[in-house]
Amino acid sequence: MAKPVQIEVWNPNGKYRVVSTKSMPGTRWINLLIEQDCRLEICTEKKTILSVEDILALIGDRCDGVIGQLTEDWGETLFSALSRAGGKAFSNMAVGYNNVDVEAANKYGVAVGNTPGVLTETTAELAASLSLAAARRIVEADEFMRAGKYEGWLPHLFVGNLLKGQTVGVIGAGRIGSAYARMMIEGFKMNLIYYDLYQATRLEKFVTAYGQFLKASGEQPVTWKRAASMEEVLREADVISLHPILDKTTYHLVNKERLAMMKKEAILVNCSRGPVVDEVALVEHLRENPMFRVGLDVFEDEPYMKPGLADMKNAVVVPHIASASKWTREGMATLAALNVLGKIKGYPVWGNPNSVDAFLNENSQPPAACPSIVNSKTLGLPVSKL
Repeated sequence: MAKPVQIEVWNPNGKYRVVSTKSMPGTRWINLLIEQDCRLEICTEKKTILSVEDILALIGDRCDGVIGQLTEDWGETLFSALSRAGGKAFSNMAVGYNNVDVEAANKYGVAVGNTPGVLTETTAELAASLSLAAARRIVEADEFMRAGKYEGWLPHLFVGNLLKGQTVGVIGAGRIGSAYARMMIEGFKMNLIYYDLYQATRLEKFVTAYGQFLKASGEQPVTWKRAASMEEVLREADVISLHPILDKTTYHLVNKERLAMMKKEAILVNCSRGPVVDEVALVEHLRENPMFRVGLDVFEDEPYMKPGLADMKNAVVVPHIASASKWTREGMATLAALNVLGKIKGYPVWGNPNSVDAFLNENSQPPAACPSIVNSKTLGLPVSKL
């Protein structure tokens, strides 16, 4: 029998039982659930990552839906248990769902929700922040200052890279990649080279229009180029930000051979998925090329870093905080809760999961729809006409 876990209960007499494996930011998501007659149980265990056994204990004998986290292993065991308990809905509080066995969810008829549409600008901002921090060696300089080593201005002290007029490379020019590109182009007048299977028409039009504006103002116009291959981006760009999905084709997309193609003083940023980069090869490359720098928000074996990475002065590393703005995290919690609530109430699936403003407006009731269900087609769920 599973060991009981600590919980906080809201609306104990609610008709529907919903479990959240973690406390989440804000209170709107809580209120939305309890207003719709849900008994909400929030796990308060002092553990960063819950085990499968912990979550089994939370599900128990009767559970209508679960809000979970990307650190949890949602596979056959949990989906079969949720199904036995009468549950039909699970939602990650994340846009990604690499931790979810969607085929197992399909087998047991469980809808799998995620939270896209609310992370775009926040994630792009962090990628831009890492680019700046790496280029201007902010973390190294901060540590130096705090250690009391500063004795006065020196010509060679923490000399970094000027971004203006350089080339920014984007691999994966979807919503986040394009938002990042716009920030770097408009903010620092950088030229763009990008690689994507699909043409980023809106991004190209933006760069063209901004280039015309600069030219009319007597400044050097910015340019764009759609690369024929990822390797072309790696060879030509001064700052490269990775924004692909993670699948078998993008695992170790950046490896030893591709790192060697990059400029010796290039900057590599990854706010997508850790396994996109071969971290062992990256540590070796950082060690052998001290002017090469990286900014990383995600890691191959989270929460761990590969040996040696933490010792690299030319690496800026942060703990998976790309979505960590107050507005975004509260929005993610709201969307995850509404995915579960919507399935419990029999609502259809929202037509565009990337257009979520209607769900996030705190001054009105959200639409009667599930914001984003990744396996809706497989389960034959209806689409909202709102």
